[in-house]
Amino acid sequence: MASFTAADVKTLREMTSVGMMDCKKALTECDGDMDKAVEYLREKGLAKAAKKAGRIAAEGMSFALVENGVGAMVEVNCETDFCAKSDLFVAFVKDIAKAVAENAPADVDALMASKYPGSDLTVAETMPEKVMSIGENLQIRRFVRFETNTSVGYVHAGGKIGVLVNLAVEGGVDATEVGKNVAMQIAALNPRFWDKTQVTEDVLAEEKKIALALMDSDPKMASKPAQVKEKIVMGKMNKFYEENCLLQMDFVRSDIFQGTVEKYIADAAKKLGGSIKFVDAVRFQTGEGIEKKADDFAAEVAAQIAGAQK
Repeated sequence: MASFTAADVKTLREMTSVGMMDCKKALTECDGDMDKAVEYLREKGLAKAAKKAGRIAAEGMSFALVENGVGAMVEVNCETDFCAKSDLFVAFVKDIAKAVAENAPADVDALMASKYPGSDLTVAETMPEKVMSIGENLQIRRFVRFETNTSVGYVHAGGKIGVLVNLAVEGGVDATEVGKNVAMQIAALNPRFWDKTQVTEDVLAEEKKIALALMDSDPKMASKPAQVKEKIVMGKMNKFYEENCLLQMDFVRSDIFQGTVEKYIADAAKKLGGSIKFVDAVRFQTGEGIEKKADDFAAEVAAQIAGAQK
């Protein structure tokens, strides 16, 4: 009996983008030998995508949608910005977001095993065909899903940034515009916290330490009484909240409201005749944290010229 683990099957799938069952069969046929299994899949015509699987996929698209009251957002990566803008890739990303909304997967592995929209195949079984038709390595990196409350999605710059906002809405009001405006603020300013109550004690202590150190190094401030310094520090902490906490930030669309984001939401809800409360949000910036390959095109051309002259 072939000796391999579920982790080996997962690794082979990640290397080739071939379905889980085909990967398991390949490892069985090749007695658990990973290299032979990759070659087996190539010979079977299942892994034309295998050569692409090793390429860095750092471009792509983040996309958010709301379907039947469920909010979903995904980040799917490809290799080039050109591919990220193609109709085939965009349609694929939207299908993956729909699969998240419909199937409620627990993680990416569960998503890969769930049904692809409009097909009897799983997402994993569909991937090889998508890789071949789109022409680049594809990676489903992450997703988020909100099943309760009211979700509003926002996609910025063709999917460079995606935001999914979750609101508690009462009174039957339409909170779509409010949610979109809040999502735009999140996309633009990327706050560290949603509310000042989320700022941890260690963060507060570090900020106070920095503020006091700056005052001690300033000859004009160093001699001031401790209680005066404490008041100055408190003022700086309020400034910290305004710059780092979404609800305490100034609302960026001053053309429609002047005040904090929290007050904007309350004011908009009052005008609509209901209640709207910010609950949660997620922001994806496509490709963040992925190490991109730096191509030296000059060296590549020089090498090609040198090869031609031999």
